[in-house]
Amino acid sequence: MKALWLEERALSVRECLVPEAGDEALVRVRVSGICGTDLELARGYYPFTGIIGHEFVGDVVESPDPAWIGARVVGEINADCGVCEACRAGRPTHCENRTVLGITDRHGAHAEYLRLPLRNLHRVPDSVSDDAAVFTEPIAAAVEILQQVHVLPTDRVLLVGAGRLGQLVAQVLALTGARLKVVAKHDRQKALLEARGIATVDAEEVEARRWDIVVEATGSPSGFDLAARALRPRGTLVLKSTYRGEVTLALAPFVVDEITIVGSRCGPFAPALRLLERGEIDPLPLIAARYPLEQAVEAMEAAARPGMMKVLLRP
Repeated sequence: MKALWLEERALSVRECLVPEAGDEALVRVRVSGICGTDLELARGYYPFTGIIGHEFVGDVVESPDPAWIGARVVGEINADCGVCEACRAGRPTHCENRTVLGITDRHGAHAEYLRLPLRNLHRVPDSVSDDAAVFTEPIAAAVEILQQVHVLPTDRVLLVGAGRLGQLVAQVLALTGARLKVVAKHDRQKALLEARGIATVDAEEVEARRWDIVVEATGSPSGFDLAARALRPRGTLVLKSTYRGEVTLALAPFVVDEITIVGSRCGPFAPALRLLERGEIDPLPLIAARYPLEQAVEAMEAAARPGMMKVLLRP
């Protein structure tokens, strides 16, 4: 099969062996999506060699349970062991022995085939298109914020960052009825948000120490600084992006202002699929380009351009 291979920060499309399903499911990929983590891996954020990519929709072609064969599915990216302390405590996304699709010790989704445990798979409703279903993983990551933080309709909520993930976070937060504003840098980002009735604000216009909840989705030190300045005392800071390298910060203001800091990563797929099925989240306007898998290197270059929205790959 063809696949997008990463090794020592170099990307190439190469022929690889179709993975053996074993006791897992073998999935033929229909569509995969390039995300910020893929780009950061290519820049050396985490030492990974192999097939990258973790956003996908595909068809089950082999399965230990024949009832799954032919099912159109998406898949949670953390494959847990089920027996470690974290798994037994109900924290499988923090499994001590986990592999992560296209990120840690498991080949990923920018390929013609991938394998995942059956328990990771979710059937896609017939009414949800492939191009919408491929957004399930980042929508789930956005929904995770509401799993972790109680957002009230009366809260003032600021989202810093309106890129690929930030757009979906904004749509999810808007469902709470909170007074939401989004710091957006590029005209296209602003237009997408304003088309959904979501207010935007320039970074220099953000009021300091006035926001109840601030979600940081840029993964940049400047975005973090803005988010920290915006929070009121006893506010909540949600970190939705990983950071490459180190960020230097003074911790005293967080102690004095009694700030709650919440790290937020992967989220639940079932509610994400329900939001797509009901049309409450619409990711399709975020699609900026589609490439065949054979042009995956060019697709990654396109996705890395400032302000670029979602780039999809099709085997």
